[in-house]
Amino acid sequence: MPLAGQEAAEVEDAAEEAAAPAGTARFFLDDRPIASLGFVLRGDGPRFALAPLAQAFGVEMLVGPLGDSHTLLFDDERVIVGPDSPSFVTISPEGVLREELTRLSSSPMKTPSGLKVPLDFLAKAFGERLGYDLSWDLGAQRLDARRRMLRMLDAEIEVVHQFRVSTVEIRLSERPRWRFERSEGAVDVLFLGDRLQMVEALDVGGDPLIESVDVSEGRIRVALRENATATEPRLVGGTPARLVLDVYRSRRSASADEAAPELDARSERPGIRTIVLDPGHGGSETGAIGRSGTVEKDLALRVARMLASSLQRRMPVRVVLTRDEDVDVPHATRVAIANQNKADLFISLHLNSYFGSAPHGAETYFLSREASDRLAAAAAERENASLSDVERADMADLELILWDLAQSHHLAESQRFANLVQEELNQTLGLRDRGVRQAPFRVLMGADMPAVLVELGFLSNPEEEAKLKSPAYLAELVESLVRAVRRFKVQAEARPSTSSAPSPTAAAPPADPSPAAGGAGVEGRP
Repeated sequence: MPLAGQEAAEVEDAAEEAAAPAGTARFFLDDRPIASLGFVLRGDGPRFALAPLAQAFGVEMLVGPLGDSHTLLFDDERVIVGPDSPSFVTISPEGVLREELTRLSSSPMKTPSGLKVPLDFLAKAFGERLGYDLSWDLGAQRLDARRRMLRMLDAEIEVVHQFRVSTVEIRLSERPRWRFERSEGAVDVLFLGDRLQMVEALDVGGDPLIESVDVSEGRIRVALRENATATEPRLVGGTPARLVLDVYRSRRSASADEAAPELDARSERPGIRTIVLDPGHGGSETGAIGRSGTVEKDLALRVARMLASSLQRRMPVRVVLTRDEDVDVPHATRVAIANQNKADLFISLHLNSYFGSAPHGAETYFLSREASDRLAAAAAERENASLSDVERADMADLELILWDLAQSHHLAESQRFANLVQEELNQTLGLRDRGVRQAPFRVLMGADMPAVLVELGFLSNPEEEAKLKSPAYLAELVESLVRAVRRFKVQAEARPSTSSAPSPTAAAPPADPSPAAGGAGVEGRP
C-alpha cells in the first residue's frame, strides 16, 4: 500500500475505533485475575484485544509485516486471522491448508492499538483447542475463561549448574500450557488449567544462583539469589514434555583476584544487545529459484522480517536488517552495516540449491580461509558468485583479515553459535544433521562480531520447497533460530569475559560419501 494510502487507512481505523463505545475489561482465567485488555462495542457484538489474550493463554502470536495477518501458534496447528473477514484459517502441522474456513459472527477490527476479535473467535480458537469455556459480562466488564476439566500432571524437576548457568528442567507427563511471570527475586511458571503432582521432592543442593524451587498445585516458583535473572521457559518436545529455563548472573562483580582485561566499550558488558540480520541476495541477484518458482531473495527477506519481529518481541535486543526491500546490497556493505551498528551478532540467511532433488535440510557455516569439505567449498562458491572483481581481489587478503587481533575470538564464538543454530534446527524441524561447516563466504569477511551464514533449506528439493512456503513451517524455523539466539545470549551474559576464548578448531562435518553412495551430483546426504 502506498504510504499516503496506508496513512489514510490508519486514520480511518482510528476514527472507527474512536466512534465505537470502548473500555478496558478484566480477564480472569479459572477465576484468577490475569490481565486487562481493551475492548470496543459495536452493533454486532464486542471485540477484544487479541495480543494480551494470546499472551495470557500462553500462545505465541506472529504479526505480518503490514500488521494484518495474525498467526497463533498452537501445539499442533496454526490459526491465521485478520481484519475485515468473518472467518479464520487453520493450517495443519504439515502446512496443508484445510479446505473449510471457520466462520465467525462478525469480522475482527484492525485498530491503532492492535487487532480486536469477536467473542466467538476466542471460543473457537482458544476455547476449543485449550479446553476453556468463555463468557462475557458487559455490566462488570469482565471476560472469563474456565477450564472444562482440570488435568493432573506428574512433574519431576532437576536443577543442574554448569558454565556459570543453572538450568531448571521441568519434566511433565503431558504437554503443558503455561504463563511466565517475573517478580522481585523470583520467577513463576503458572500452569493454565493444569495441576501438578510431584513425583519426588526437590533439593537444589546449594545452587549458587537459585535459592529454592517451590511447587504448588498450579505454579512452580524459582526463587533467585542476588543479581540472578532467568530466561523465559522453552518447551522441548518429546515424551515426557520438558520446560527448560536458564538462570544466570545479571550483573557481575569481579573478585579481587580476577584480572580486569582491557576491553573496548562494547565488550565491557558481555551480552547480545544488537543483532544484524542479512537476508541474502536482493535486487538483480535472485539467488536460488525452486521448481515451483520460489525465489531465494524473497523468502530470505520474509524469514528475516519474521525473525526480527520475534526477537524484538521476546528479548531486550535491537535488530537491524541489511535490507528491508528488494534491492542490491554489496557483500562488503552488509558487513559494514553490522560493524557500523556495533552489532553483537550477525546472521546471514540463505536458501540452498544443488544438482538433483535429493538433498534436503539446513546447514550452518562460519568463516574460514579453507572450506571444511568440498560441499562447503561449493556452497561458498555459489554464494560468492555475484562478487565484483574488486571483491574477488579482496579474497586474497582473507587470511590476514581472519587472524586480525580481534578475529580469533569472534571465530570461536561464531563456531559456538553455529553449533547452537544447527542443534535447534535439527531438533525442532526433525532434520537430518548436515553438520556445522566452515567456508570462505565473502559476506562474513571483516565482521567484528560472531557471524554465521545459515542455509535454511534446499529450494532444489520440491518437497522442501513446499514446506518452506508454508507459514507453519516458517514459524517453526523462526522459533528454532530464536531459541538458538536466546541460548547464545544467556551463555554470553553468563561469562565474565570472552576476550581470551580459544581459537576454533576446524568443524567436523559429517562424512562426505561419494556420489555413488548417496545421490545425484556430488551431494551425498539427501
